Amino acid sequence: MQELEVIKEEIINGRMIGKAEALFLVKAPLEELCSAADEIREYFCGSSFDICTIVNAKSGRCTEDCKYCAQSVFYGTGTEEYPLLDMETIVDQAAYNHERGVLRYSLVASGRSMPDPELDLVCESIRKIKSETGIEVCTSLGLLGEEQFRKLKEAGVSRIHNNLETSRGFFTKICTTHTYDEKIDAIKSAQKAGLKVCSGGIMGLGETMEDRIDMVLEIRGLGIKSIPVNMLNPIAGTPYEGEKQLEEDEMRRILAVFRFLVPDASIRMAGGRGLLADKGRSCFKSGANAAISGDMLTTAGISIREDMGMLKELGYKAVLWDE
Repeated sequence: MQELEVIKEEIINGRMIGKAEALFLVKAPLEELCSAADEIREYFCGSSFDICTIVNAKSGRCTEDCKYCAQSVFYGTGTEEYPLLDMETIVDQAAYNHERGVLRYSLVASGRSMPDPELDLVCESIRKIKSETGIEVCTSLGLLGEEQFRKLKEAGVSRIHNNLETSRGFFTKICTTHTYDEKIDAIKSAQKAGLKVCSGGIMGLGETMEDRIDMVLEIRGLGIKSIPVNMLNPIAGTPYEGEKQLEEDEMRRILAVFRFLVPDASIRMAGGRGLLADKGRSCFKSGANAAISGDMLTTAGISIREDMGMLKELGYKAVLWDE
């Protein structure tokens, strides 16, 4: 398809495409689209593959009503609940991951935000991680303010995570207890504090391809270059428990279009990857070049050993890919 080749070459030459061209790509032949996306990825990122792991540092009893989430108090999912993990557990898990070649480790806590006493414990744990290992530390602690983000940066955090989840127009259909602008305000506060940001969304919530494109354009406008792409894993007890799982070809198309939109980003396969028969192999040749390895927050993931083997087979090398 000639138009596809023209767009690809223009991106390689430095042009950023807009929404209309992205919507055009949605209808392009899949194999041609994915091959072109992989060329763009290779041109801008080479064989670099950013692999990270997460720990569910505080589980359940979340006051927010995100309809996909097993940890919300609004839904009876039977998810294990526990308070913030102790420092020894957090540090030991960081060391375990670092010894296995993981370069970035993220502490994720349930809840709208984190109270200062808990934040102080997290900061103390991070300082110990940084003194004992060489692993980079990321946190996902909710809608914090600039001063709280500054504390995290001073403790040794290099990046925070805060997913937009979907487009602005679709967001109210999946959450009503906080707003899209509150998420964006938190992201901007983190950036003001000198932190890098990881932000993406969940595919398969009933959104359209236009919603997905709008989300990535918003993320691109915020200057974010680490974009996790989750595939909905329907959890029993949530409003999405009966939702149909996305197919591999749709995920490949999504990731390819995202690569055209943000050519030099870490496009990171995250939750739900284990639902794919090939565990994401075809997606990693369709534009994706990063992943969360190991278990997710409340669902099983793919082992670090298995992922490291796959990266080697695909010709990737685990590196920190920072904007």
